[in-house]
Amino acid sequence: MSVKEDLRFMARAIQLARYGRYTTAPNPRVGCLLVKAGTVVGEGFHYQAGGAHAERAALNEAGEQAKGATAYVTLEPCCHHGRTSPCSDALIDAGVTRVVIAMLDPNPKVSGQGLAQLQSSGIETESGLLQTEAELLNPGFIKRMTSSLPFVRCKLAMSLDGRTAMADGESKWITSDAARLDVQRLRARSSAIITGIETVLNDNPSMNVRLSADSLQDVVTDQDIIQPLRVVMDSNLRTPPSAKLLSLPGEVVITYANGNPTAITALQNAGATLCHLPGPSGQVEPKKVLRYLAEREINEVLIEAGPTLAGRFLSANLIDELVIYMAFHLMGDGGRSLFNLPGLEQMSQRINLEVSDMRRLGPDLRVTATLRPPI
Repeated sequence: MSVKEDLRFMARAIQLARYGRYTTAPNPRVGCLLVKAGTVVGEGFHYQAGGAHAERAALNEAGEQAKGATAYVTLEPCCHHGRTSPCSDALIDAGVTRVVIAMLDPNPKVSGQGLAQLQSSGIETESGLLQTEAELLNPGFIKRMTSSLPFVRCKLAMSLDGRTAMADGESKWITSDAARLDVQRLRARSSAIITGIETVLNDNPSMNVRLSADSLQDVVTDQDIIQPLRVVMDSNLRTPPSAKLLSLPGEVVITYANGNPTAITALQNAGATLCHLPGPSGQVEPKKVLRYLAEREINEVLIEAGPTLAGRFLSANLIDELVIYMAFHLMGDGGRSLFNLPGLEQMSQRINLEVSDMRRLGPDLRVTATLRPPI
């Protein structure tokens, strides 16, 4: 097989993996292609935890044609028993003679062992083909496996002059329908959404995914959309039991530092899960919340909060990616800022960003950026 063909087939495997981006959590998104004599004989992707892995889906489609085929897999085949049996065994038993892997599995239970098992069975292996593209499929899974923290995105909407609300708090709507639809897709791919108590008290948000299958633009259907875990950081337990988010389907976790028994009981009766995460400052600490979520196998977190809480995460260097929706209008110097970042007084203290993507969404602009070291 030529390098050009290898690239083409691995690109298709990556495309397949994307079909599971809303449904696989807490598992990684994986695609697999089986090719024999230059012809695709089977393809598959991991759809949801507990279901067939990508390799088995492709093998099931290929049947007897898998013998002597090359498998293109976006992630190293698993070699341990979980909800399903090892994919490395399935490839060996099917008679596959070559396996091309985009990236090794960061899970310590696998991490090179699946590759070694294939090699010891006489299967030719290669790894690292389109590795960067494969890593982009699973930023949360990779980070959770390597640092015991989820991947954190922070979503913000602002005017051209950097305002997120008018002076009195009015903020509906800064951006267009196209931008708000894009936010719904961000929610759908996230395993958890974090907000703060001030947002709950001021906006009474739902924080859920409100999308049809057509809006997601891929193979899932309405009933397959997994509602993310909704997390409220509420240090003094001020969330009202009547809050809208508590009346909607899906779990709501309220993290707190200080709370009286009456408030705890009322919120539990309203359906909330209470999580006591006190910090030395008397507030819930962002990193403790992320550790808790990683323990719950949360891969990707979306922060939708006001400038104070967003600023706390940013100052603690806990945000991996910023997604900023910019509307081309002006809201004046009395409006609320994007982040509250006390202590930044000199140019040397500024927080530098690396823009990875910039595109129009209707009349608005979406900027995706990561943090980079100070200049």
